[in-house]
Amino acid sequence: MGTMRTPRGSWIEEGLRALAAAGPDAVRVEVLAKRLGVTKGGFYGYFADRGALLEAMLDTWEREATDEVIDRIEEEGGDPKTKIHRAGMLTFSDDRLLPIDLAIRAWARHDEAVAERLRRVDNRRMALLREMIGTFCTDPDEVEARSLLAFCAAIGSHFLAADPGDRPRDQVLARAADLLLDRRPGETGA
Repeated sequence: MGTMRTPRGSWIEEGLRALAAAGPDAVRVEVLAKRLGVTKGGFYGYFADRGALLEAMLDTWEREATDEVIDRIEEEGGDPKTKIHRAGMLTFSDDRLLPIDLAIRAWARHDEAVAERLRRVDNRRMALLREMIGTFCTDPDEVEARSLLAFCAAIGSHFLAADPGDRPRDQVLARAADLLLDRRPGETGA
């Protein structure tokens, strides 16, 4: 009976966890093998080197952060405002995707190839925002401004250290979303 190999996806998933926790320098074959409870020999059955693993991790993140989010919002349906809200929740409130996204943003500051990948993902996200906001806002300049502000709020809220005044941060962010999506306070869409 042959020895069971650690699945390729386990290496990628453990690499993404390490990236989210401590950045790309934490993604080390020996460390991942130890966390998986295996030897590092099985790694080389799937990946030529650490760089190949990092590329596979970026591929997985890009697919999950764009294709899978878009597929899910289309599958679950709703009006454009509901879809925007759902996409934001899936991407920037998710306990799995958010830490990876933030780690990739930090990594992209020092690696042009990662920056180009992030640019591609962000461009797809902005295209979705433009499309959805364009269904209830006809001024192209306003569509662009609302899309940019919505995206900046979604990302920037995770970096902003300032207190939101006398209201809870989540309440302020919800009101900002209402303003950007032209909703009455508390309206969530269909």
